[in-house]
Amino acid sequence: MGQSMEVALFNGTIATTNGIYKISDIDIDSAKKLIYKNGFISAIGHESTAEIMSELFKIDISMNRIQFRQQVGQKAIVFKLNKRPPEGIVLSREEIEKIGYSFKLMERLE
Repeated sequence: MGQSMEVALFNGTIATTNGIYKISDIDIDSAKKLIYKNGFISAIGHESTAEIMSELFKIDISMNRIQFRQQVGQKAIVFKLNKRPPEGIVLSREEIEKIGYSFKLMERLE
């Protein structure tokens, strides 16, 4: 287990495959360190979320609507809105900032 896996970036706490997961709070500085140390793969499905994360983490994070499967031992940084938006709504950056958000560390344990 010597080699680190890239950190996945998600815009929701979604289990991408069967497994046991641990989800905990993470602050921006800790998330940045994890990303800078291990690299990342974006699975961010919304442009406005990618813009906010790019600015906060000071790296270019592009929207990347991929079918991603988190591996055992792999960590993910999750952009989590403070409340769920109405069905079918795509939020602008301003609307996201108004709702508010936090970050979660999502680890696939097995």
